[in-house]
Amino acid sequence: MYKERVAEWLAFDEDTKTELLAISDEKELEDRFYKNVSFGTGGLRGLMGAGTNRMNSYTVKKASMGLANYVLSHSAGEASIAIAYDTRNHSQQFAEDAAAVFSSMGIKAYLFDVTIPTPVLSFAVRHLGCDAGIVLTASHNPKEYNGYKVYDNQGGQLTPDAAREVTSFIESIENFDSVKELTGNPDLIEMIGEAVLDVFITEIRKQSIHQGHLHVVYTPLHGAGNIPVRRALEGFKVSIVKEQELPDGNFSTVRSPNPEDRKALELAIAQAKQEDADIVIGTDPDCDRIGVGVKHEGQYRLLTGNQIGALLADFVIAHTEVTEDSTLIKTIVTNDFGAKIASGKGLKIIETLTGFKYIGEKINEFETSDDLTNEFVLGYEESYGYLVGTHARDKDAVVSALLICEMAAYYKAKGLTLFDKLEQLYGEHGYYLDALDSVTLTGVEGAARIKEMMEEVRESDADFFANVDEVRDYATGIADLPKENVIKFMLKDESWVAIRPSGTEPKIKFYYSVRADDEQLAQEKLQVIKTQIQQNLDIAL
Repeated sequence: MYKERVAEWLAFDEDTKTELLAISDEKELEDRFYKNVSFGTGGLRGLMGAGTNRMNSYTVKKASMGLANYVLSHSAGEASIAIAYDTRNHSQQFAEDAAAVFSSMGIKAYLFDVTIPTPVLSFAVRHLGCDAGIVLTASHNPKEYNGYKVYDNQGGQLTPDAAREVTSFIESIENFDSVKELTGNPDLIEMIGEAVLDVFITEIRKQSIHQGHLHVVYTPLHGAGNIPVRRALEGFKVSIVKEQELPDGNFSTVRSPNPEDRKALELAIAQAKQEDADIVIGTDPDCDRIGVGVKHEGQYRLLTGNQIGALLADFVIAHTEVTEDSTLIKTIVTNDFGAKIASGKGLKIIETLTGFKYIGEKINEFETSDDLTNEFVLGYEESYGYLVGTHARDKDAVVSALLICEMAAYYKAKGLTLFDKLEQLYGEHGYYLDALDSVTLTGVEGAARIKEMMEEVRESDADFFANVDEVRDYATGIADLPKENVIKFMLKDESWVAIRPSGTEPKIKFYYSVRADDEQLAQEKLQVIKTQIQQNLDIAL
């Protein structure tokens, strides 16, 4: 079957033909064509290159045609879609490809004329009254990847039902002939940019809590955050990492543009040491995630995503007028530290499935439902994504950068670092250790092995770990949450482990949250848990 597809694609254009003919590895060709690049709840994401299982102009145009048909089926009048892109190789070209498809099909395309953060696109959808939005980005993935995030008319990523409907429209397109004919209607393409960003920054500033004095070293990691984050941080002393300031789709100064990874922040930390800066921040290419390094006891230490979330929860709530409706939203793989802090301050806690789309969906429910009496204060997930304010329906590293720096300045004025404050919070609520293992298994065999491991975990049930208190299988439905392929083991000591396949990458993920009296005991407990996983699944972590 895949060989027939290869033959078809050899006739598409000379560049595609040359690329495919240069591949001598049959396994490589099979991987490129054995399936279509998957459209999940996060849209498309995959390696760039020729093939049905790759990100390229043809697969982007096909997805855009399917999305256009979906939008037209739900639109009663003139339809419009906002389009943004980050600094990755081909992101701008893919954005222009999408605009050509939408405009050819009678949909107005608002196309950003510069690279722009994902949260700005989320904001723009509602600001411009669009029916949908897309961002061409693969977030923090390595340079070989690109993606196609899809947003609904509220600026949130598609939830499962909508994603399935869009998928059905895409799958109904049997070949690429009709897609190739869509060359665009210039009359229906409107370039946007600075004016929308200005309004977005105005909304960001409404979340400001405390200015103060702070020396910040910031790296956009060659991504779209450079200008927006610097504008948000006006008033602080901000030094930019020049080697990583300008767009570079090859991300040539880092192995991977992931601000969670200390290696991605090495240049920023080195510069911070030279300048004796208080804090280091880095944002990923589409500027929806943020990493933080803090000067503490002479060293620059990185905060985890859960630690940042807990600190933000404590800081924001302390400066918010809390009511009986005030609510914090977290995902099921985010640890309970921030939630414990928030509930102790009188907030309601709501858990969603993994993915910020579910947090955005809850914000929409709060604003539109007559039955709910919830007021959104903060939403976050352990993967370094946070939102304060309702200007967006997705995680926002721009507003996060502002509040993290204001928080650091606030405690600096009291003679404390963010790690000092963290230790105070551990003293009040217990020590929380969180960790994540991601195991990559590529190709047909890898997908089969991931499926097999999930089956083995389910079959073991409560016997998978030694001290299980409860097993939560989200595939069967938990409370009012949609069904999802996640298993969470609640342990008797208030620790837990969650296991799930990635929705965007060929990985199986293991999330750990360990609660103990101190760090040493927590590390010992974590090692026991990891050993049990390795033995039960015969896998290296």
